Amino acid sequence: MTTTDEDLAVDLLRAAPTHENRAEERLRAWARIALAFGDELAATPDPLPAPEIAEVLGGARDDVLVLAEYDTRVRTILVRPDGISRAVKVLMRAGVSVTAGELRAAAVAHEVAHHRMHRGEGRELARRLGHTAFRLGPWRIRGHVTGADELAAHRFAHRRTGIGHGPLALTAALTRHTFGG
Repeated sequence: MTTTDEDLAVDLLRAAPTHENRAEERLRAWARIALAFGDELAATPDPLPAPEIAEVLGGARDDVLVLAEYDTRVRTILVRPDGISRAVKVLMRAGVSVTAGELRAAAVAHEVAHHRMHRGEGRELARRLGHTAFRLGPWRIRGHVTGADELAAHRFAHRRTGIGHGPLALTAALTRHTFGG
């Protein structure tokens, strides 16, 4: 049986402590919304200048594997070559063939999505998710859906790079084979 991106997305949402007791239908609906948002984001031109990209070490430790991250303070994508190298080795042992270049491109694209969402486009994702954290009479405070932005960024990276193994599947494989998750 083939696991779909939606199934993988639901599993990632469920793994968040804030979602562990949420109904399957709710998680599935949020996963669909986040994946569709990632598709739309990838299909539209970047309205902002691309963030700077810098390479720094510190992505591979016993308890952490980081390929790249977006630093919102300096609007820079920090690529972690040691994390990418370790991820390629872990994925090869898991029987998944992916090059360091493909993984780097997907990681950078993923962080470009975070850059765009942080600079304003993420508000639309929150609106679509429609999660209410607090309501008092007619007033409502929209809640954050932990992990939804990650799902959108994974899908964005998949669409923008065309990488053979989708970032959601790669994340699932890395989680299983790196941390036994």
